[in-house]
Amino acid sequence: MLHNSGIEDFEIEDAYTLVMKESSCRINAENPESGAYGLPQSLPAEKMASMGGDWRTNPNTQLKWMKDYVYKRYGGFNQALQFHLSNNWY
Repeated sequence: MLHNSGIEDFEIEDAYTLVMKESSCRINAENPESGAYGLPQSLPAEKMASMGGDWRTNPNTQLKWMKDYVYKRYGGFNQALQFHLSNNWY
């Protein structure tokens, strides 16, 4: 699933760890308090629509959005994971 979304081999472990921490690898995970949704816990959830209209049900769409987000905000999955480990969010 991670490879199909364009995540490189060297990023897989960090991306997987981040996904597990955020959503336990459930594409329909939803935080009832914030409304964060999906594998990456996008907030607001609708941000993922920028990668495709099937963002609610397609893990590849969610992961493509996640990759774009972590690269723009943190520079990559390793940096996003390190931030998450320090702050319990990313």
